[in-house]
Order: sequence, then structure tokens, then C-alpha cells
Amino acid sequence: MEEARLSEMIGANLAATRGRIEAAARAAGRPQDAVTLVAVSKTHPTLAVRAALTAGQRIFGENRVQEALLKFPALRGEFPGLTLHLIGPLQTNKVKDAVAHCDVIETVDRPRLAEALAREMARAGRRLPCFIEVNTGAEPQKAGVLPNAADDFIRDCRDRLQLQIEGLMCVPPEHEEPALHFALLREIARRNGLQKLSMGMSADFETAIRFGATHVRVGTAIFGARRAMAAMGDAGGKSCGAGCGGPAKQAAG
Repeated sequence: MEEARLSEMIGANLAATRGRIEAAARAAGRPQDAVTLVAVSKTHPTLAVRAALTAGQRIFGENRVQEALLKFPALRGEFPGLTLHLIGPLQTNKVKDAVAHCDVIETVDRPRLAEALAREMARAGRRLPCFIEVNTGAEPQKAGVLPNAADDFIRDCRDRLQLQIEGLMCVPPEHEEPALHFALLREIARRNGLQKLSMGMSADFETAIRFGATHVRVGTAIFGARRAMAAMGDAGGKSCGAGCGGPAKQAAG
């Protein structure tokens, strides 16, 4: 797709998505600015990210640290206010890069990772906001702390590790009613005094907003179908390679 057509498509999709978010917030009796749109740019080239930035979007989500490093460092100086959320599984050997180059970590899901993040943030003098990922469907192929272990894990991250835990994140099972999982995440957040909920993607973000989502992760509705990084060409165009991600089922948009 030529650059002008790509920019026009992404600009129009962003406007439509923002309109849907505002309408869903109004229908839920919430302020129109109560929901943050995280544009999920994973597997899409730098050209697509630039088009979204030009259209005014500043908050993005990436699944893999190495893919983010291919696209975002060069854009930060050009677009002030760019904020990058890591929304995919984080391996402990990628923690240093994640802390250096991301602004929010949404997938804190196990003690070893939490400890590695705490050490690196202390070393780097850079405390990032974090979300705890909850595996609300207890799916063995997915990352995330189990719901019955979430309270203890949240307490440990806050009290012992002094992580800046701001909210919770989930990815509901693909073939289950998402509202049940959004309600569960909201309840875990409520009893732990957490105000932020990252939940809802292209197919279900309006339902998530009804259940209190403060962040929705939208990719396909903005950028179109996902692309293989190996086929991208110039813009962040080389393949991410082996070992830079985690489980395949994760925070898709």
C-alpha cells in the first residue's frame, strides 16, 4: 500500500476508533476522556506507526522488546510525548532493554520477572508504571498470574519489591464471553485498591469500557490485519528473530 493511502486509512481508522471509545464511555456514564487508547502496532512497520503519530496518536503497545527497538527510538525525538507500553510476555533477559526503552510494563506476571524489574529499575534510576497481568481464564498456554494468586502477588510486588503497580491487565479466552473476565479483573482491582484496567481489544473494547476499562489495546481496527515482520522491508523491516518473544497467545489488538 502506498504511503499516502496508508496514512489516509490509518487516520480514518483512528478517528473511527476514538469515536467508538467516546460513544461507549458515554453509554456507560463515564467521561469521554476516561479511556486511554493504546494503539497496538506489533508486526506493523514504522511507516504505519508514523502515520498514526501524524494523525495525533501518541500511545502505542508492542509485544516484543526487540521489535519495539527496531521502530521507536528514532521516532521519539520527532514526536514528543510518544509513550510505549510493553503488552507482551517479557523474558528476564530482556528486562534491561524494556526498562530503558519502554514507558509502561503491562505484563508483570511472575515473581522472577517482578524481581528482575525491581533490580533493573533501581539500577537505572527509572521507575516505570506497571500492570499485573492476570490469566483470568487459567489458560495454560497464556502468561499471567492466576486469579486466586493475584492478591498475594500484587501485595508482594508493592510491599517487598516496591514496584509502581498501577493496575491490572488481562486477555480473555478467545471463545468465552469476555464480560465475565472483565468483571473478574475489575473485582480483583477493586479489592486491591487499583484504579487502572487494561482490557479490551478490537473485537470487544466497547464491552470492556462498560466494565471499567481505563486502557484499551486496539490494533486491527487501526492498522488492519497483522503483518509478518520478516516481510516488512525498510521500516523496522528485519525479522525480530528467535528468542525475542514469549507465548504466541498474548495481548493482541
